Amino acid sequence: MTSVCFYFQVHQPFRIRNYNFDQIGSSHFYEDFEKNKEILNKVADKCYLPTNKKMLELIERHQGKFKISYSISGVALEQFEEYRPEVIGSFKKLVDTGCVEILSETYYHSLSFLYSKQEFERQVKKHYNKVNDVFGVSPSVFRNTELIFDNEIAQYVSEMGFKGMVCEGVDRFLMDRTPNFVYESPGVSDFKLLLKNYKLSDDIAFRFSNKEWKDYPLTSEKFAHWVHGHAGDAECINLFMDYETFGEHQWKETGIFEFLDHLPGKIFTHPDFDFKTPSEVIETFPARDIYDVPYATSWADAERDLSAWNENKMQKYSLHKIYSLEKAVKKSGKKELIDTWAKLTTSDHFYYMSTKFWSDGDVHKYFSPYNSPYDAHIFYMNVLNDFESTVQKNSVKTFKGRKTAVRKSKTAKKGVAVA
Repeated sequence: MTSVCFYFQVHQPFRIRNYNFDQIGSSHFYEDFEKNKEILNKVADKCYLPTNKKMLELIERHQGKFKISYSISGVALEQFEEYRPEVIGSFKKLVDTGCVEILSETYYHSLSFLYSKQEFERQVKKHYNKVNDVFGVSPSVFRNTELIFDNEIAQYVSEMGFKGMVCEGVDRFLMDRTPNFVYESPGVSDFKLLLKNYKLSDDIAFRFSNKEWKDYPLTSEKFAHWVHGHAGDAECINLFMDYETFGEHQWKETGIFEFLDHLPGKIFTHPDFDFKTPSEVIETFPARDIYDVPYATSWADAERDLSAWNENKMQKYSLHKIYSLEKAVKKSGKKELIDTWAKLTTSDHFYYMSTKFWSDGDVHKYFSPYNSPYDAHIFYMNVLNDFESTVQKNSVKTFKGRKTAVRKSKTAKKGVAVA
């Protein structure tokens, strides 16, 4: 039996507004509320609501044999709650079928593992609790931001109690092997890896509406035929993609919803194929080999590395600056400061600063709300400069308050009444 494992990333960042230099010190509101609301409403109407409705129809039509999984960032959940609570309701209906698995991730969709293990663990726990509160489930499989993965991450996530991870199947580490089996990380026991089949995934996510593609148009029959071609030499075919593929990246007019509507039925025409969630894949199939990844990979861009976020000087400086504030922010003990700082660690801010204008330049432009990566950097650094000043002032207040408390405490011990 070969199992198809569908996993979808659901994420919307809190975008920062065009924050100019002359606003530093006078305005401490950084978010572009109107842009966030506008984009969320657009994507909810084009993708989340119609696709969730279709997924529910497919689960019911195929009597629970069609199964899927999601990871939904904490910042996306917050925006759903604030702007479109019916989206949360539609995801809850899916989870309630028992055919949908919710994965764990970093709450703020951050690069925190690379810069602060302490913050990484805090965000993972925060997301775990949020998912439990919203959906009543406890995730057991982990998905790191943008599928960022290496051996060290596998070891760390395993020690946090998860039973597996989804990650990219990178050719240079697969070394002519197929991603269509369960793998494990070197030296990490009882922890399995599900590797994305990027060719089949990207046929849907990126090439579906490309009329220059030699296989255009992509029909459900054609795609199912490709999947069935792995009968006998695959145990799991992992199709991982952005959920916005349906209706947003691939517009309704391309026929993407008709493709989705017919795909499960076409897969089921072969008796040796079914659908499983990541947990079910992990429970069903043994690890067949070692996937040794000594340095970090991701599912972004043709390079499948970290260059989408930390290649140029603007990105590197911004990343260094935001994480250099962690100690002071957390020392303040102020929830608002900590939350604002954490939102500023969201990976999208650094993605917008990318100056990659070769194979993936258009992708970066598509996702960015700014006119250029330089604008993204300037506005971000203006925000960061104001935020750093706010943190420093708050630290002074906190320090003074602590000295007063100490003096009062010492006086009280001497038996003197204190207010």
